[in-house]
Amino acid sequence: MPRHRTRSRANRIWAVVIGIVAVILVGAGVALAVRAASKKSAAPVTATTAAPTTAAPVPTVTCPLTGARAPGGSVPARPAVAVKVDNYPEARPWTGVDQADIVFEEPVEGQITRLVAVFQCQTPALVGDVRSARAPDVPIADLLSRPLLVHAGGIAPVLDLLRAADLVDVNLLSDGSLVVHVPGRYAPYNTYVSPAAVWAQNPAATTPPTPVFTYSPAPMGGTPAASVHIPFSSTSNVTWKWDATKGAWALSYSGVPATVSSGTPIETANVVVMTVTVTNGPWVENSQGALEVQAHMTGSGPVTVLRNGQQISGTWNRPSLGASMILTAASGVTIALQPGQTWVEIVPNYVNVTVAP
Repeated sequence: MPRHRTRSRANRIWAVVIGIVAVILVGAGVALAVRAASKKSAAPVTATTAAPTTAAPVPTVTCPLTGARAPGGSVPARPAVAVKVDNYPEARPWTGVDQADIVFEEPVEGQITRLVAVFQCQTPALVGDVRSARAPDVPIADLLSRPLLVHAGGIAPVLDLLRAADLVDVNLLSDGSLVVHVPGRYAPYNTYVSPAAVWAQNPAATTPPTPVFTYSPAPMGGTPAASVHIPFSSTSNVTWKWDATKGAWALSYSGVPATVSSGTPIETANVVVMTVTVTNGPWVENSQGALEVQAHMTGSGPVTVLRNGQQISGTWNRPSLGASMILTAASGVTIALQPGQTWVEIVPNYVNVTVAP
């Protein structure tokens, strides 16, 4: 065979060998690069955890006249409606009184009592029965930041007092459109009113009242109390008893539990017993010659507050009409009420109040 052919074949063989080696080297390099990259990607990564955020607590909106959580989370844009409710035995049971924010029991002629049932956060369908105004309504209404005072007439001097007072006079005898007569009830115990209709008739009145009392869920201390007896008269012989299972004070008259027309008992978180100076005159209130009662609710006097099965004794202070009512314990601290409904017993200074431990 010629020498140049042998040399050409050898050259081709070496070229193939060199190509194979080159491929092997390139493959090895790629493998090393991939392995290095894999190791690099497998290196541990330090994670950064964001600090947890804490939302600011949403403040609880409370009703101004109860200190309890407002229904629906907001206080209605409306004033208080104060309704004069009869409290003669034949007028019981009442309607709607169990839904009041505050109830005032006031002395009137003949040693009987009447109620001023105050509504702002709740709206019962009806309240009643509604009776005529009395002189003590004025110092009560003045605590309520210009309320809508609902009544069924009154003697001329009392009506003059209402016209001069800081309130909106809603006389049902002057506007019969607000009167609701309930079947099965007879005059004079059949006059009822819808608070919603009263608010609707006064759409420009949109300002809620300022608080009458201070409220706190924290117990105030005091001394144990099982009941309080307030003998206004034989027709208004009041007893409040503490019911520990319900955490409330239950009302009775002459031993008969007080209820509303649905049968719901009257139970309240607080009872405020204010002793006030009471005088009679100068006006004749009724055909029997009984004189108009004047309950002097300015100045100061003894007070007993019942809450959480305890009694706290102290003093009520109110410099003048238009001023706030301050309840101060014997220790000098302001008495705070339990959030919820309050009954205020306005007791003449000649009535002996007894608290049983």
